Formats: sequence, structure tokens, C-alpha cells
Amino acid sequence: MDTRILIADDHSMFADGIESILNEQEGIQVVGKCYDGASILPYLKKNEIDIILLDVNLPEKNGIEVCKEVIAAFPEMKILAISMFNQESYVTEILKNGAKGYILKNTGREELMQAIQTVTEGNTFFSKDVTQTIMRGLMNERKGGTPSKGFIPKITRREKEVLKLIVQEYTTQEIGEKLFISLKTVESHRSSLLAKVSVRNTAGLVRKAIEHKLLD
Repeated sequence: MDTRILIADDHSMFADGIESILNEQEGIQVVGKCYDGASILPYLKKNEIDIILLDVNLPEKNGIEVCKEVIAAFPEMKILAISMFNQESYVTEILKNGAKGYILKNTGREELMQAIQTVTEGNTFFSKDVTQTIMRGLMNERKGGTPSKGFIPKITRREKEVLKLIVQEYTTQEIGEKLFISLKTVESHRSSLLAKVSVRNTAGLVRKAIEHKLLD
């Protein structure tokens, strides 16, 4: 039986590229694609899926939160996280929530296929750079450095602009109008911020922003 895959990524061009690569492989079937976090669980309830290729940063609901929900509902589901961010906080949080692997979006075709095969067999897989990131975090803790769970990665200039408006209680639509960006882009930045500081909602995001002086 073919390995049935769901691609979850809000960038349609990237998702289409992955689908094109996988469609060339024997024994693999791309069953569908989801472009936001909120649509994944409903899709799984209606379709038989073996592996989810899950983008960490998704609009409406970020990949870390989605991963936790999916594993709670489908404990045997295999999730391979895909991200452009090689940051320890992302990796540790999504693995803690049940993902079997973590690869970067600049990975090649060969490594992608190796990751899918490894995860299919029930094992874990990390991109080489991700493995190095994990090891640096472990070494830092052993040396008495800041624990990985307390690490807050840098946020981009645009993320800081969005964060300031969130703290000021602007709505998604108001933020989009003030920054001249779409609602989808606002939600994408919000999801990225939630994932970076490892919180689940706006209240937690505001607390972390103040605690770690992210608005300075």
C-alpha cells in the first residue's frame, strides 16, 4: 500500500513543488494539501493519512499547536515538521508535541525522501543543521548556560511591528490596514511569533513580549 501523505503549508508554490517531487516516487501518494492550521484536523477526520508534512508556521493555528492536537486525536499519526527556521525553540517544542522529525525548507530531494522513509518506519529524522542546533543546546545546558526552554529567538522587524500592535490590542484587520498587509500575512506573522516564543495565545504572547523585552 502506498504511503499516504498530507502536505500542510500556506505557501501554495512550495506545497505544489513538494507534491511534484513526491508524485515522481513509487509507493507514495499525496492525498491532499492544507493551507492553514485550522483545516488540518477536520481533513484528517475525513481522509486516511499516514504522514503529515507540517509547516511550523501556519496561519490561524501554528504547526506546534496543530501537532499537539493531531497526536491527541490520532496517536499513531507520523508528523514530519518542515520549516525555514533552524531555531532550538521551534525544534524542541514541536518534538515535545509528538513530531517524528524536523527538516529545513532548503533541504534537497534526496534528504526529503530519506526523511519520509525514516519517519514512515517509526524513527526520527533531523536535517544535519537541525541536529547541530539540538547538540549546541544540549552542550549549553551542560555548561550551565540558559536552558533551551528559556531561549527566545530574534524576531524580524515586521514581526516586531505586528507584535507592538497586538500588545496595543489592535485587531487582525486593523493591523493589516495600518501596515498595508493582508489578513493572511498578519496571521502568518502572529503564528510565527507564537511559535518563536512557545506560547499558545495572545495573552501568552504579550506576557513573553514584556518579560523578554521584545519591544525594546
